[in-house]
Amino acid sequence: MERTGLELNGDLLARAARVKLLLMDVDGVLTDGRLLWSPDGQGGVVETKAFDSQDGIGLQWLNWYGIATGVISGRNSPSTVERARQCKMKYVYQGHIEKIPILEEILADAGASPDETGYIGDDFTDIVIMNRVGFAAAPANARREVRRHAHFIAEHNGGEGAVRDVIEVVLRAKGIWPEILKKYEVREA
Repeated sequence: MERTGLELNGDLLARAARVKLLLMDVDGVLTDGRLLWSPDGQGGVVETKAFDSQDGIGLQWLNWYGIATGVISGRNSPSTVERARQCKMKYVYQGHIEKIPILEEILADAGASPDETGYIGDDFTDIVIMNRVGFAAAPANARREVRRHAHFIAEHNGGEGAVRDVIEVVLRAKGIWPEILKKYEVREA
């Protein structure tokens, strides 16, 4: 089932072309999965996360074309809320290890079917959603078991451009990619 990089076949492109909603995990997908804490000067700690700027612009592109995005994360983090705001994500659910009820709530609100939904995950808690959506993707460094459930494996690791890889597949499948390239005066090889 694995497809990585630009190995795009007809079934994969058909799945990606149907995506109206792209959801993802946070730690290990939007970030590299490391959790960094620094003293806050008052006896507590502040969590810091690093997000990839290329993932961010890709998420903006989806927004331009009416493709809703969101996160479902097992952890609560103010950094995630801010990143989601910056990237104009419609759905931000944190503190949820049991993700199926959240998926069902988002699908109902978005008016999207599972077949019109994509999901990017990297760990076991993501597999249950990946098995229920039309387009399942994983970062290159996702757990081996997770990659087995993905229709597409990104070229890049989580937090290092994996989300952008997935977004490019969706935009290519929808025929939007040439428009993006033209906007930025990019010549394809």
